[in-house]
Amino acid sequence: MGKLATIDIIIFLIYFVVVASYGLWIYKKKKSESTGSKDYFLAEGSLTWWAIGASLIASNISAEQFIGMSGEGFFVGIAVAAYEWIAALALIIIAVWFIPIYLKNKIYTMPQFLERRYNKSVSLIMAVFWLFLYVIVNLTSILYLGALAIDTLLGGEHLHGIMIALLLMALLIGLGGMKVIGYTDVIQVAVLIIGGFATVYMALQIVDQRINGAAVGNALAGFNTLINEAPQHFKLILQKPTTTTTTLAMPQNLDVQKYVVLPGLAMYFAGQWIVNLNYWGCNQYITQRALGADLKTARTGILFAGFLKLFMPVIVMLPGIAAYVLYSKGHLPGFNGVKDGAYSAILGFLPSGLKGLAIAALTAAIVASLAGKVNSISTIFTLDIYKKYLKTDATEIQMVRTGRWVIIIAMMAALAFTWTDVLGIGGEGGFTFIQKYTGFISPGVFAMFLLGMFWKRTTGTAALVGVILGFVLAIFFNSFAVEIFGKETWMYTAFTYEKLENGVVHTITEIPFLINMGWSFFITIIAMILISLAGPKINPKAFAIDATMFKVDNRTLVLIVMTLLLLTALYVRFW
Repeated sequence: MGKLATIDIIIFLIYFVVVASYGLWIYKKKKSESTGSKDYFLAEGSLTWWAIGASLIASNISAEQFIGMSGEGFFVGIAVAAYEWIAALALIIIAVWFIPIYLKNKIYTMPQFLERRYNKSVSLIMAVFWLFLYVIVNLTSILYLGALAIDTLLGGEHLHGIMIALLLMALLIGLGGMKVIGYTDVIQVAVLIIGGFATVYMALQIVDQRINGAAVGNALAGFNTLINEAPQHFKLILQKPTTTTTTLAMPQNLDVQKYVVLPGLAMYFAGQWIVNLNYWGCNQYITQRALGADLKTARTGILFAGFLKLFMPVIVMLPGIAAYVLYSKGHLPGFNGVKDGAYSAILGFLPSGLKGLAIAALTAAIVASLAGKVNSISTIFTLDIYKKYLKTDATEIQMVRTGRWVIIIAMMAALAFTWTDVLGIGGEGGFTFIQKYTGFISPGVFAMFLLGMFWKRTTGTAALVGVILGFVLAIFFNSFAVEIFGKETWMYTAFTYEKLENGVVHTITEIPFLINMGWSFFITIIAMILISLAGPKINPKAFAIDATMFKVDNRTLVLIVMTLLLLTALYVRFW
């Protein structure tokens, strides 16, 4: 690994100059057209369908995918691709049924939806919730995992300097508003896809060379070698372990750890849908890209992102499997087997020039996500807290200025939390860390949005109870259910396993968190329905819905069918 060659530095600098110059050009070009808060926060009417789609991918594919999902690919295998492939299906649902409701009712932020549909109390509670979630969980994990990966490539002595550099790059883009973010994301996603595929191609060549002894590696032969050497890593559905208690000395111990993260077929009837539909449909960070567009543009952009999601596991997961095969055969001597280091271990093999491109791709993903995330934090605080509660007579200029200060403060907070990894992101495993702790509020939030959109009887009281109950249930199932009800019930199976961390053996008993999410969501839905039945048959704040809102044109239908056919083929092949 170690230092970069001159050509690597040149390639990286070219990437930086192109993105910075293009962002500055977009900022100056658009600045004269509009300076209002909606233009700054939402790029109202400015983003094309391809910019929306690219921005969705650039914001989604970040350090937790490159580092965290590659780590899960190393540990579990292709089963983790479910997060990407089910996301493609979730985006179809969002494009057809969710976005029309948002756009028809002129929704610009998620708290605004809750206020319109329910009341100010629910809106304020969730605005604060989202701000803490975005800063404490999402922003910190993106920054920490990204800086850690790049630092590993550079020899492991520059972590804090890299954190600061990433934040400064994101700051340059984020302060320009959503237009700058949206259009620079087009370049970012192009860089991360080109760099990502180049990394995968080279990794497969290395597998062919090291495992098969080929003089000149062949990528296809390398891929076939992965399948032959690690067939268990190419199973989408993990089998439920036959034993629920294991120790480090037992071979089943790893199987239990894998199943806890990705509980086989059961996750498709539980948390997997909640994770994806909540993330893509009820998340300011994501939906913000489409909320300033017309329906046709927004739908096409979202479906374009869904189509691209089908190919993301090749970039973010396959390097992890390559690292697993190389490591198991003794060809990664400098790698300690910690899953979140798998991607960096593969990058260490890359030749000069290609390593610079790979780091540029990783940086593009990190910076795009950081910029998009702080813009969403800024949008929620400014439009849903500052304007409504702190300064109701704020001018457009004051709102934009406040938004920019919030971006700076959020970045400083993220830096403070990641400076010494006080949240333990590295120990949990980056991708699992995000999914698990986001899952504490996802069941209640998604239940509140789903019933709020499609059941006119849902009341504000039910929504408030739902979001609190969903959170309490998630904590209950995660921390107390096993102690009270035992390890084996008709609702769940808990597993006990041992895990070695920093030379210390830890015994852990837990229910798979995706199962926890499923039950938390189901119970919350039932509670909200029962509470709402005590209210009026039609809530006066319910949204008007008609079938014409959900009709799609032929071009949209073609995109949907193409995505479904490819998704079906992937599941048939790797089931």
